[in-house]
Amino acid sequence: MCRAAQPTPLHAPVQDAIHPSRMTPLPASSVPRLELAGITKRYPGVVANDGVSLTVQPGEIHAVLGENGAGKSTLMKIIYGATAPDAGEVRFDGQPVHIRNPQEARRLGIAMVFQHFSLFDTLTVAENVWLGLDRQIPLVEVTHRIHEVASAYGLPLDATRPVHSLSVGEMQRVEIIRALLANPRLLILDEPTSVLTPQAVEKLFVTLRQLSQQGCSILYISHKLHEIRALCSACTVLRGGRVTGFCDPRTESNASLGRMMIGADPPALTVRPHPRGDVVLDVQALNLPRDTAFGADLVDMHLTVRAGEVVGIAGVSGNGQRELLAALSGEDTRAAPGAITIAGQPAGRLPPGRRRALGLHFVPEERLGRGAVPELSLASNLLLTRREAVGPLGWLRTRALQRQAQDIMTRFGVKAAGPHAPARALSGGNLQKFIMGREIDARPTLLIVSQPTWGVDVGAAAQIHDALLALAAEGCAVLVFSEELDELFALCDRLYVMAKGQLSPSVMRAEATVERIGAWMSGLWHTDVQQHLGQMASPAAQAPACSLEEGFAHAAP
Repeated sequence: MCRAAQPTPLHAPVQDAIHPSRMTPLPASSVPRLELAGITKRYPGVVANDGVSLTVQPGEIHAVLGENGAGKSTLMKIIYGATAPDAGEVRFDGQPVHIRNPQEARRLGIAMVFQHFSLFDTLTVAENVWLGLDRQIPLVEVTHRIHEVASAYGLPLDATRPVHSLSVGEMQRVEIIRALLANPRLLILDEPTSVLTPQAVEKLFVTLRQLSQQGCSILYISHKLHEIRALCSACTVLRGGRVTGFCDPRTESNASLGRMMIGADPPALTVRPHPRGDVVLDVQALNLPRDTAFGADLVDMHLTVRAGEVVGIAGVSGNGQRELLAALSGEDTRAAPGAITIAGQPAGRLPPGRRRALGLHFVPEERLGRGAVPELSLASNLLLTRREAVGPLGWLRTRALQRQAQDIMTRFGVKAAGPHAPARALSGGNLQKFIMGREIDARPTLLIVSQPTWGVDVGAAAQIHDALLALAAEGCAVLVFSEELDELFALCDRLYVMAKGQLSPSVMRAEATVERIGAWMSGLWHTDVQQHLGQMASPAAQAPACSLEEGFAHAAP
């Protein structure tokens, strides 16, 4: 084991460290910022890290690439002091260190943005950030600096809002801003763009390049291969807890990086032509006032999803997606009965259990806490939405539960110690695969999914996409909320865009472009619709009358 060392102070006073304009370049050095030698971490039934060695230079943006369960997050937690290694040595700026906890890591100048957020729901954004800084700084000063950093780095955020009122994308921004305020020498980012829009990702990349030029080293974990190629100058590949390769991602293709990561080409999506059936989900004139001071009003929403159809909803997080999902899932039962119809039945006032009886299954964007109970086993988590293993008088058929959980794990490639493993023990990507598998395996009539491939590797994402398409081919109506435009373009027959609590007309996938959807994310579909209707009215127009299908009559004024 490595010997202990006293934590060193930050390289700038805290008052200076929380202002982006005061970040100055660090002097050039030939000493690596971070060196890992023979890092090993074992858990019951699995070796998460097996003799991992890694070197990161000052100012380097270094990617760590690997499929779900490869050991990436465990390795980052060891660097950050959240997990202790069983063997190996960590050197920081040339000095051996034993980082016993995140507080020591922060004093060394190491900051981390976790894939699973570490925020207190009942505290405000500013209070959550303040907890990670020197408590001598007044809260009002921290609030002011958050606004400055949010504005400077294109990550809009209200520092006075309680965290429980934020969308997942906004929580991601809190984590990123909290890390930036620490003026780190080493910044660890674990899937930082999983729920950010393309525009926000571009702004974040500008920030990361600025940090790199100022001497900050960055360890970057992402399953988005194009991001790694665009941002990183070095890449270490993990597979099964071991280092299996090293490359300069700028000289690689997405395909070659994918092969390095999973050892094979990801499976191609299978096109399954099939007819569309009857309307399964019908939303008509849905109007709901916000239920919190920080929510969004839902205004005159019209939406349809047919059997055998995959429909997508794009949009920047915080524009009413949370409120619409709650209204559709039954968590919010304030809608008029006929405003939401499922399989021909008025459902606006029905609770989740009654909607599930109509064939609705739902995957929320928050994995831990809503999609799964952290302390319960995978088998027990099936009981959240599956009742087949409940016998007479409420007795549980535990063997049946374990068989179901094992079947899902096998089908979707979930890496865990077994059906008895608690949900919190899984990596983010593996837990996402299990939750998606749980709901797909239930063979729903209507499946509503939010962020279906958040944090999963390219192979697993392709598998989830293929399973969703197969489900639609069998007659299920599928509604997908996602901030990944590439995902929506790959999956969906039609798209809606959500902005300021309103839904755009639907557009066929063949007519959707990144530029068009990006403009609609700002609520600019009204002009587009009028221009399109004018072209349709022209004798020279060749486009079919259904090109924007069923949405024009319902465009909000």
